[in-house]
Amino acid sequence: MCTFFALLYNGFMRITILGSGAWGTALAYALSKKGDNDILLYGNVEAEIDDINTRHQNSKYFPDVALPLSLKATLDPKLALHERDILLLAVPSGAVNAIAALIKEYCDTTPLLINVIKGFDPLTGEGVALMIQKAFQDRIQGVVSLVGPSFAYDVIHDDLTAVCAVSENEEHAKLVQRLFSSECFRVYVQTDVVGAEIGAGMKNIIAIASGIMEGLGYHDNTRAALITRGLAEITRFGLKEGARPSTFLGLTGVGDLTLTCSSHRSRNYTLGLEIGQENNAVEVLARNKKTVEGVLAAKTIHEHAARKGIEVPITDAVYAVLYEGRKPSEVVTQLMNRNLKAE
Repeated sequence: MCTFFALLYNGFMRITILGSGAWGTALAYALSKKGDNDILLYGNVEAEIDDINTRHQNSKYFPDVALPLSLKATLDPKLALHERDILLLAVPSGAVNAIAALIKEYCDTTPLLINVIKGFDPLTGEGVALMIQKAFQDRIQGVVSLVGPSFAYDVIHDDLTAVCAVSENEEHAKLVQRLFSSECFRVYVQTDVVGAEIGAGMKNIIAIASGIMEGLGYHDNTRAALITRGLAEITRFGLKEGARPSTFLGLTGVGDLTLTCSSHRSRNYTLGLEIGQENNAVEVLARNKKTVEGVLAAKTIHEHAARKGIEVPITDAVYAVLYEGRKPSEVVTQLMNRNLKAE
């Protein structure tokens, strides 16, 4: 297989997107419409794969979007992982181990992995990209995370979007930048993996809090205060973990946080909204069927911060609502009545 420096210049790559959900489909669309690479989408839902191959749609998520005719999909992991230069991981964080097992069994190259999964290892608090890097070690070229303020719906409808390709290996990040960048999708290179992952993961916790506040009847002043103090909390936690301060002022910090805390398209925000409206999380969580990454992140960060002595009051409040059965209205009152301090 040619080196990645050669691939960077000759422009043709064989790419498999692992995950046929909304985000995987949107990124497959973004890559396929450029028309200069071999793009294959892998999923385990037969109806979705058939829809893509026969009707050129993934109508479960995007009934109004015609996918490029060049985009193909498969249920066969052996086919999906045969002779591929790049694998893009677009599955829920809970499916990482299952996908890793498939890659180890069927992948016959040493690919670059692009990660769009957000979350943390419950035991170590490490981000998903670091988990993946450790799991594969010399079986892959490296890992690049593609993160920033972006919803799948907007990407597949060609809304102007800016994100970051994040890797300690700047050449790998530049390769992903070149691969995805278009008139609608602008990619910046970032090398602070720890900071980007913390920003991308913790913003989901703050988004749950933002939804709760709206559900309780609070408005714009409250959201602005929450986003600002949430950014301070994410930054404080990130600096203790070795991140760079500037990361949290960019797309993977304040950019991602603002989008997720302000939109009803955010699953974390809408879960929080339901919890706030009912002033209780128990029944909302019991009936929720969607993957909401902030729920597990709240537990992981709450416990990790407690072990390290890092102050994370908003995360602690969300944890109390989700895992201790506390009423959101009571937790808000407790937050507002904490000891006064300088900003």
